[in-house]
Amino acid sequence: MKFIFGPVASRRFGTSLGIDLSPDSKQCNFDCLYCELAPAATISAYTKAYTPQDILTELRSALNEHPNTEVITLTANGEPTLYPYLNELIEGIDKIKEDKQTLILTNSATLSEPKTYESLLKLDQVKLSLDAVSLDVFRKIDRPHNDIDLQALVQSLINFSQTYTGRLFIEILFVKGLNDTDEEIKALNAVLEKLKCERIDIGTIDRPPAYPIEGISYDKLFALSQEFNPKLPLHIASRKEVNSKPSSYTNEEIINTLDKRPLTMDDIKLLFDEDSIQRLETLLRNETLATKTISNIEFFVPSSNLQRKRNH
Repeated sequence: MKFIFGPVASRRFGTSLGIDLSPDSKQCNFDCLYCELAPAATISAYTKAYTPQDILTELRSALNEHPNTEVITLTANGEPTLYPYLNELIEGIDKIKEDKQTLILTNSATLSEPKTYESLLKLDQVKLSLDAVSLDVFRKIDRPHNDIDLQALVQSLINFSQTYTGRLFIEILFVKGLNDTDEEIKALNAVLEKLKCERIDIGTIDRPPAYPIEGISYDKLFALSQEFNPKLPLHIASRKEVNSKPSSYTNEEIINTLDKRPLTMDDIKLLFDEDSIQRLETLLRNETLATKTISNIEFFVPSSNLQRKRNH
């Protein structure tokens, strides 16, 4: 198939069939340092676009072949919201998807355009990227097309999060020495506190990047997660550069750590030594700790936090 790939099993989003809206070449308004695709000049519009009918024909066939698909994911060799027939395609998918969810993976840059904004409101799930909110860092890491206004991007993201009624996810990818500074974390946190979203995924470089840059370690990711507001629904999504040495945690330290930042079992196994894991299991049995599932991911939290709600 030309447009459809997968299904791909994703712990974050479920079993997904992907739709590549730019299968022949990279077409993007960013040229991110960390992109897994080769560097390419940025564009403001697709120079080549296939019709929704071409894509829907393949999708019907793929859905018949893979009936257990949970999510239909709009993506691209580049930025999917630049696809000129996006609204028509979404409406076409809605007519054939049955119980499947629709999801788009976007860099957020065209969200300030009313046409894109209205189209994304029709999707069941939306994942928006936000790597930086300081102009100099944004330009260095995402290398945007010259017509992109960062201030408009951020404000549109905030507005969209307050309007959208589906499942909204935010993703931040950290690059060593660029957006991992105290100043940028503080600036990102100020924006994230204004958002209404289901989950915020933080990660680092998982695939060979387009440019000679480095990701950050899991230890650094975990440390950064502690700097954000503990009420934010943060999830450490990347563990590629794991070099952490498990440490010993007392009962109090376990509770305090999980109070500041709920962790998954994958996180626990990286951070806690065997004795600490046993202490955690005891705290679970006596109900001092509990588990909370968010978007298919199970987190450990203090039981007293289960009723705590975020203030928007």
